[in-house]
Amino acid sequence: MTRTDANEDDGSERRRGRPTMTDVARIAGVSQSSVSLVLNQMSGARISPETQQRVFDAARQVGYKLPGTRHEAAAGTERRTIAYLVDEISTSPHPVVSLDGARDFAFEQDFLVATYVTRSNPELEEATIEAVKRDKSVVGVIYSSIFTRRVKLPKSLEDIPTVLLNCYAEPRKHISIQPGEVAGGFTATAHLTELGHRRIGFINGEPWMDASLDRLKGYRQALATADIGFDERLVRSGDWLPLTGYQHALDLLSTDNPPTAILCGNDLMAVGALEAAQEMGFKVPDDLTIMGYDDQELARYTHPPLTTLVLPNYEMGQRAAEALLDITVHGKTLKPMTIKIDGPLVLRATTAKPAPRPFSARGHQLARSGGGGDLQPA
Repeated sequence: MTRTDANEDDGSERRRGRPTMTDVARIAGVSQSSVSLVLNQMSGARISPETQQRVFDAARQVGYKLPGTRHEAAAGTERRTIAYLVDEISTSPHPVVSLDGARDFAFEQDFLVATYVTRSNPELEEATIEAVKRDKSVVGVIYSSIFTRRVKLPKSLEDIPTVLLNCYAEPRKHISIQPGEVAGGFTATAHLTELGHRRIGFINGEPWMDASLDRLKGYRQALATADIGFDERLVRSGDWLPLTGYQHALDLLSTDNPPTAILCGNDLMAVGALEAAQEMGFKVPDDLTIMGYDDQELARYTHPPLTTLVLPNYEMGQRAAEALLDITVHGKTLKPMTIKIDGPLVLRATTAKPAPRPFSARGHQLARSGGGGDLQPA
């Protein structure tokens, strides 16, 4: 789902329900990367014929436009270019997926995407922008960041059409495409409250980051909607890595009144929480519900597979390319606005209704230390 800020013009610029690779991947039961390899017919990909057929069938089922059909008639014509500037791309899977979305959408429209990684180096960034401006094939710039944050745009971008991706600037002079993190935190937490959970732990990311602040807002809003009071003792700040998920889950589960569900700010911390639950004798999801956030590839392969919420990087990249081409090619006059892209819930096997708790976490530990047998009430 695409949303614009309540104070911005949201009429003609809402997404038009176009099926995405995320939809294809979900139906085919494979990753977005596999879908991209199959649909773009990349040579050397070791994907079985059966899987390839499943991807093509899923694409046809949702009405996804297969690569090649749009631009075959334009074969031999000169392609124009979108310059994609990003501060970092190799330390996280998220910016790569956003780039995939922009590249795929642009290619369907007979454009190419040229990618430049600036490493947050002002001199490198300035030199890159000057080189981009000298390239007569470039129609505009997608200016992107590895995590959602406020940026200070270089003055050299003032005279070239620019769309911001996963970042924003003040004063607001550009279209900015961002993930709907408040809505994401709300959707994830609401899933747990709808299952009947009322004590929901939240292992969030680093508290200074926009994503963490907004997901916490969504968490609190969902609790309030379910008439559940906010308890700050159930919230922990992590660093997005498995170890902090493990440590904070141990802490939450060691209390006399542990949560029946734990929402983690990303899938990596959820992996740590799953390990902590197993170590303390909690069976997931029978004794404890655990939920991730962002739907990384590993979420399919945890034990049990992880329920999570998609961080819509691919759709964000698509929307950034679409907005830029609307401005530069289709002649649309789009005033500055923030467009929020929401991610869907992905139901797997780590969430369930809360089970009765006849014993505490300490009871689990005492039963385990007693040696052998099933866990018994303390």
